[in-house]
Amino acid sequence: MSMLQDKFRLQIPGPTPVPTRIQQAMLRPMMGHRDPESSELVTACSQRLRPLFGTSQPVLILTASGTAALEAAVVNSVKPDGEAAVVVTGAFGDRFAKILNKNNIVTHRLDIPWGKACTPEELSAFLKERPQVEAVFFTYCETSTGVLNPIRQLAAVVREQTDALVVVDGVSAVGGAPALADEWGIDILVTGSQKALMLPAGLSFAAVSQQAWKRIEANTRPRFYLDLAAYRDSLAKKTTPYTPAVSLFYGLEAALDMIEEEGLETIFVRHELMMRMTRAGVRSMGLELLTTESDASPTVTAVKGENGSAESIRAEMKKLNIRLAGGQQHLKGKIFRIGHMGYSDPLDIVTTIAALEVAATRAGVPIKLGAGIQATEEEWIDASRADH
Repeated sequence: MSMLQDKFRLQIPGPTPVPTRIQQAMLRPMMGHRDPESSELVTACSQRLRPLFGTSQPVLILTASGTAALEAAVVNSVKPDGEAAVVVTGAFGDRFAKILNKNNIVTHRLDIPWGKACTPEELSAFLKERPQVEAVFFTYCETSTGVLNPIRQLAAVVREQTDALVVVDGVSAVGGAPALADEWGIDILVTGSQKALMLPAGLSFAAVSQQAWKRIEANTRPRFYLDLAAYRDSLAKKTTPYTPAVSLFYGLEAALDMIEEEGLETIFVRHELMMRMTRAGVRSMGLELLTTESDASPTVTAVKGENGSAESIRAEMKKLNIRLAGGQQHLKGKIFRIGHMGYSDPLDIVTTIAALEVAATRAGVPIKLGAGIQATEEEWIDASRADH
């Protein structure tokens, strides 16, 4: 076994690499979750998360994975006899639909071809036929395809045409792309800890609007651990309703330190640059991207691989100690995905593209050796010149 077995690069769209600083913070001695120090930690983290969500509301923190936050958004926002609409642009939009169906909610699906974003025009036509829906569910970054949906414009359509709540899965977007819940009119915006926030999985977060709270309070649908009102009421008392993952809160505090030190705008610029570098490298070596420029996400890029080449390339990349993600559902075996969010920088992208050229060549995929690296470096240099 190689002594370098622990030296690998995690270039998947979550979980993402955890910085040493955050790992060390999580090693602090355990404290009682009802201690005053714990109250200070919970309160401070909630307040400091607000800029990431673009909200003046308290951000609720659940000890649970991102899917729990998706289910919380569903069971809190839709009444027992209510109807909902869900925009499906990939596997995670489909997950929202599955959660709605499991809760016996009449669900209207707007299915968009995977690899494309939903347009305001498509949503407008869809909602004209279904004005009765109580909530419309969106995925901001569709992790399975690398699509970034235009949430600001889509939320405006919902506001103009219905009284429905706007509910957004921001799991692989919040912290890596601008999210302005208050300004855009998002009623519930959720994310998870293991993406752009650079933490292990185990925490999820929700920002809830005043309009949503009125609906939630009037909603008689049964819920216990996922009752958002319980989290709001406990937060007002500087605590959590149930046992929090204290070590993850320590890590969250360190993550927020790092985010504040770099600055959100700088973080968004870094993610956009990594996206451009990745796309330029992939395109220039002769591989095909799944999404158009306008639909592309700053946090994950999907690359097509025909006739099994996607899995062959991933296997060769693993031998080079770089982990990429595969496709999901009907894209399984047809694409691979490169994550570039959180604790990731331009040099990681140069390394990934260099390795991708080697892996593709070893897998027998005809590419232009060196062309991808050159294009990637040129994007980086152009950005550096712009900064100066």
